[in-house]
Amino acid sequence: MSNGIVLDNLSIVLHRPRYPENIGAAARAMQNMGLQHLTVVDPENYDAEKINKMATHVAADIVKGINRFDTLDEALSPYNYIAGTTARTGKQRQVTVHPSKVAETLVPLSQENRIALLFGPEDRGLSNEDTRYCHTLVKIPTAEFSSLNLAQAVMIMCYEVFRAGKHGAEDYTPRLASRDELEGMYGHLKDVLTRISFLNPENPDYWLNNMRRFFDRLPLRAKEVSIIRGICRQIDWYGEKRYKEGLTDSKIRNSNIEIRNK
Repeated sequence: MSNGIVLDNLSIVLHRPRYPENIGAAARAMQNMGLQHLTVVDPENYDAEKINKMATHVAADIVKGINRFDTLDEALSPYNYIAGTTARTGKQRQVTVHPSKVAETLVPLSQENRIALLFGPEDRGLSNEDTRYCHTLVKIPTAEFSSLNLAQAVMIMCYEVFRAGKHGAEDYTPRLASRDELEGMYGHLKDVLTRISFLNPENPDYWLNNMRRFFDRLPLRAKEVSIIRGICRQIDWYGEKRYKEGLTDSKIRNSNIEIRNK
């Protein structure tokens, strides 16, 4: 039997929205499509009166329940899968997915995973640094003018999720690693791979981003993250062991030289 999408596991995350009216309009769009969880990160102007006016009374509960955070890292830490929206393409945004395709992916994921649909500021969208948190990037097709109003973009994504959820999915996706668990793994990899000279110490994040994109395509489960961190700990242990053995061998050689010179 197919399962529909679990909307209670989905959240809309607005990163640095500039206008409170867009926050309210986004809340109303969510109410239209049955989503209830809204997160706002470091808003430029959080005016509750303007937000509520655009949300109207129908979305008052969504506005009342808004989660606010100062940093994107903190806001995304509990989520297992993050889909970011972008109007731009480039070297670090070579692969983007159609909204309907992403929505279909989210149906089985939503059964056991917390999902965030991430939107950037109205004037510039998500930065390259922001997109490193994302498992996938979504590009909403448009004509020549690609910039959408924030609330319009939220409505399109919510509609696609609502539509895909009506069909259900036969597939099952177990719990994935949370963003907090993944960031811990990436920090561990960065430290170990820099010390063994696999990553360039002058710019380790540049090379680590390639590994981020590789792992995000999988994506990883919590147990797999634990295995990778275990490998890192073993590399740490072996490197320290060999270093101490090298110091001991050096002392023995120096002692033998001193003996011969006497």
